[in-house]
Amino acid sequence: MATKVKLDKHYLKNGTTTLYIAYYPPFYDKRTRRTIKSENLNLFLYTHPKTKVEKDHNEDIDQLAKAILSKRIVSIHNQEYGFLDKSVKKEDFIEYFRTVSNGRHSKWDGALKQFIKFTGGKCTFGMVTVDFCKRYREFLLHDAINVRTGARLTQNSASGYFATFRSLLRRAYVDKLLESNLNDFFDGIPMKKTKIPYLTIDEIHKLMSTPCMYDALRRIAIFGLYTGLRISDLESLTWENIVRAPDGSWCIRKEIRKSAREETIPVTEEALYWCGERSSGKVFTGFTRTMISGPFHKWIEDAGITDKHITFHCLRHTTATTMCSKGVDVYLVSKMLTHSNVQTTQIYAEVSDGNKRMAAERMSEVMHNALCIPDDTQSKENQ
Repeated sequence: MATKVKLDKHYLKNGTTTLYIAYYPPFYDKRTRRTIKSENLNLFLYTHPKTKVEKDHNEDIDQLAKAILSKRIVSIHNQEYGFLDKSVKKEDFIEYFRTVSNGRHSKWDGALKQFIKFTGGKCTFGMVTVDFCKRYREFLLHDAINVRTGARLTQNSASGYFATFRSLLRRAYVDKLLESNLNDFFDGIPMKKTKIPYLTIDEIHKLMSTPCMYDALRRIAIFGLYTGLRISDLESLTWENIVRAPDGSWCIRKEIRKSAREETIPVTEEALYWCGERSSGKVFTGFTRTMISGPFHKWIEDAGITDKHITFHCLRHTTATTMCSKGVDVYLVSKMLTHSNVQTTQIYAEVSDGNKRMAAERMSEVMHNALCIPDDTQSKENQ
């Protein structure tokens, strides 16, 4: 159903009338990503004009309101029929960037800050050309500064920010806010291969046999090794997220913070053992983020692992590399670790839950041997 647009009035007690545009049914504005029912024009008329000045004012405002109404009608029809609205070129591209970024991963916030730095905070859709995008690419590669450290932006950070910008360009093209997909005319920034630190199976043995000053830290780390979950998802994990799968086995069903998608991740009984007695609310009570700095690094040092820099996130790398070394397909590993970035996983593939269960069992086997858990270990309340 086509949207009908009309000029309407609202009478005020002070003797004036405000003007607004009413839309029926409401339409979705792709620029602001909002559903709009009405638009206040911030224009007023004298309800009962008496003087020539008041009558002239009403005539001028009436003409202005009708001109705005005509533009809105053309704009909506262009959007509904898939035509590019020429007036978009004067619209604020940065505001569109900000709107699309809202609620997404922090990488979008970082990309927006770099773009604002490049443009000085002013950029319209009309300014976004192929040459403009190429200059922004060069800025990220050679001139951009890390807002947190003050150091020159690394190539991989530049690659990530530019990939986000390219996603925005694709979105704007689909939304009929750009005449063409500008990405077709320039390349992205390639990722530079870096050595990712992880624990070997022998080092897993060493770490698990070394006492840790905080039991909550030890439990969440071990469970992280079983599942490969990020710290944000481990920290927010609740007992309500741990449910029975259709086959009767256990799985985690929750929204992953980074991708904002709900995922289903199989877990074994041995993994659940480290969650403790089943309750409600957060699983790893007593754990705080401060533990993954000093206390975690001390635990690593006490285990004699001093030839590499191991952070808590390296446990996730360890899960991935261990699964691969045990013969789990790399695409299956990407599903288990809920990767969504094609540059991280190289390819995105749908894998059955049965195969994901096999991957969880492979990791559980390694952890079982490292921890020397008796075969009859069961999660206390997970029956």
